[in-house]
Amino acid sequence: MSSAPAGDPAPVPLLARTVPVEDPGGLLDLLPRPDVTTTASWVRRGDGLVGWGVAARVDTSGATRMIDADAWWRRTADAMVVRDAVRVPGTGPVAFGSFAFSRRSEAGGTLVVPRVVVGRREGRSWLTVVGPAGLGPNPSLAHSRGDVAPVTAPGEVTFTDGALTSAQWQEAVAEVVEAIRAGTVEKVVMARDVVARTSADVDVRHLLLNLADQYPTCWTFAVDGLVGATPELLVRRDQGLVACRVLAGTIQRTGDDAADLRHAAQLARSSKDLGEHELAVQSVAKALGPYCSSFNVPDSPFVLHLPNVMHLASDVTGVVDRQTSPSSLALAAALHPTAAVGGTPTPRAVEVLAETERMDRGRYAGPVGWMGADGDGEWGIALRSGEVTGPRSVRLFAGCGIVAASDPAAEVRESEAKLRPMRSALTTT
Repeated sequence: MSSAPAGDPAPVPLLARTVPVEDPGGLLDLLPRPDVTTTASWVRRGDGLVGWGVAARVDTSGATRMIDADAWWRRTADAMVVRDAVRVPGTGPVAFGSFAFSRRSEAGGTLVVPRVVVGRREGRSWLTVVGPAGLGPNPSLAHSRGDVAPVTAPGEVTFTDGALTSAQWQEAVAEVVEAIRAGTVEKVVMARDVVARTSADVDVRHLLLNLADQYPTCWTFAVDGLVGATPELLVRRDQGLVACRVLAGTIQRTGDDAADLRHAAQLARSSKDLGEHELAVQSVAKALGPYCSSFNVPDSPFVLHLPNVMHLASDVTGVVDRQTSPSSLALAAALHPTAAVGGTPTPRAVEVLAETERMDRGRYAGPVGWMGADGDGEWGIALRSGEVTGPRSVRLFAGCGIVAASDPAAEVRESEAKLRPMRSALTTT
């Protein structure tokens, strides 16, 4: 394994070999061990990438945590010997990453190059093995998995308040609403945390399998102990094209299909939610502008239906400027934090939430995803997520967009709905 601060010389060259394989079945079923820090995932609708082991890693911090990681990856990838017999996005060497929401957070950022990656895209499957440069046997999936440990449930789970109790968080939301009405800021995205404790050790695969089963349209991710299923794609760069999915404006589902259709129509007409959504879309378009030669912003959002909530959603697309040619991670750094997870105007909103949340978000609502050697990749926002903080503890997160019309009690209920995915992933056997 190689690991170095972002400013150090490139590590010893590695060899990355990618070979085609027969369809391996469920990607998450391939993860051989419950290791939290060495398990990586980015899976949606059965396609995507999973990885295990560590061939290289870098940890960064501060305001330049993503840019430093991007520079390290460019040097590391350039120094690699690559033998890629498949040549589609996600083949060759791949780095999985997650980064703190705030530059002040102790959580910093991490890029991990797994020793083994298995991927599937549009009916094609492959295996990538990364190790010291030199001759060796051809990669095989059976050999790469080694000894496989059975997936285990976490046993009995108890939930307790995090930094603030539900009542305290509601009071904090009320303070933010007052600040918004006073004209200090237009929108603030407030997060809260809940701590889960388990009677048995947490097996990250148990969480991933439940999340993927319950939320197949989301991106089920795991990087360095951060686990979740995000509905929000921060940015994708794929052969010169850029895409972002913006979510802002939320309503809970009732379980009654007819009632939910009525609620979806109400959401699509809600001036409060439409205004919140427009602010989020504008922030993305403004951030992308310097990096794209052209881009398209939809005239109106659509309603994205998830098992627990419905969101107003817009897909913003563009074409990467060929002169600057930023990597997917560089684009993520330019976009983060968006109004959807920070507020508007974002710098002031981030200051307000830092004062009122009274906690370190860690990597919640920060960029999470993967990147290939060519800079293409996908980065989501780490929502509907939890951080495995110990063998038997997980810190869960949820956030709500607060505007002048927000009702603190309703925002608490919305946060509970957004905590449901991780609660269910822990408790479903």
